[in-house]
Amino acid sequence: MTLVKVNNPLSRSFDGLMKDFFEDFPVTMGKSLRENVLHFPPVNITEKENAYLLEIAAPGYEKQDFQVKVDDKMLHISVEKTDEKTETTDKMVRREFSKRSFKRSFTIDEKIDAQNISARYENGILKLELPRKTEAKASATEISVQ
Repeated sequence: MTLVKVNNPLSRSFDGLMKDFFEDFPVTMGKSLRENVLHFPPVNITEKENAYLLEIAAPGYEKQDFQVKVDDKMLHISVEKTDEKTETTDKMVRREFSKRSFKRSFTIDEKIDAQNISARYENGILKLELPRKTEAKASATEISVQ
């Protein structure tokens, strides 16, 4: 005999439905709001031993489209895109691709070496490496007691 489990939402308990609603809804709604309404591309931030790595998913752009700058203690990443009208004889049936302008800003603290931030764009992902400053180790000095 084979047991087949069916995921039927009507057979779930009310508690299970409410738990799923309050756990999953904010995540999916936040993602939809962030990406579709505010046009923020998703970002992954990874902490390494000597640096932080920011990965921004922005497919379809060219590396010259990105403007990355540090102003005071803010890291600004932006793309300004305008819709280019091209004359074609083909009829567009459905259009889901779009290149939108966006701007993301991140606060950086004094531990980041802002002069040595590097950026590269490959395979639709903008990767920024924010190196940490090398902290000067305090040298031990002996103080004589008089």
